[in-house]
Amino acid sequence: MIVDYIDAHRSRFGVDPICAVLTEHGISIAPSTYYKAKQRGRISSTELADAYAANAVHTLFVANKRVYGARKLWRAMKRAGHDIGHDQVARLMAITGVAGAVRGKHHAITTQRDDRAPRHPDLIERNWDAPQRPDQWWVADFTYVWTLAGFVYTAFCVDVFSRRILGWRVMTTKSTPLVSDVLEQALFTRRRTDFRFTSTGLVHHSDAGSQYTSLAFTEALVESGIAGSIGSVGDCLLTG
Repeated sequence: MIVDYIDAHRSRFGVDPICAVLTEHGISIAPSTYYKAKQRGRISSTELADAYAANAVHTLFVANKRVYGARKLWRAMKRAGHDIGHDQVARLMAITGVAGAVRGKHHAITTQRDDRAPRHPDLIERNWDAPQRPDQWWVADFTYVWTLAGFVYTAFCVDVFSRRILGWRVMTTKSTPLVSDVLEQALFTRRRTDFRFTSTGLVHHSDAGSQYTSLAFTEALVESGIAGSIGSVGDCLLTG
């Protein structure tokens, strides 16, 4: 390294003359650069070994589909020839920001009601057997699914009479586009299969989640000539 070269000769020539000579030979370095490097200090052999071990831990974690916890990853490190302890593996996993998949139940909150937002009246009142034809009532809802990469949210729109899923969407966030895209897909599905289809007079029913009471989703219903209906939390799931 250039800093090491200057260190080896600074007692004889001084820092400034050496930097000047190096610059003349195409190796541009200012004395201030040398002093900043010295102030930062050098990386110790222990720190360097720790960095290599952390890289090996992360590489094995990725190679094993990002599901290994500290115990399995420690054994994988042993098989790969790394003499490293279980606690050290756990520490390096924390440093690199990785964690193994956790078995058991995983929970996420889906419906978050916005009590301040205006909402449509309940036009269904749980009378799920009332529809006499397709495209009379649509119900919409969304739920969450746990994956090894985290939670994903699945939204859907179902025709109550035929029980057909007309639209669905999967996203990693539960924002308004999650539900508005489902409505758009449901309309496209019906228009594509039946040129006589009209959404005028259709009732779209959902719970009081903030996504369904949002201004953007309400405008989408109005533009399509669809009557909005809002029930209590969980009403839409009763169609299943």
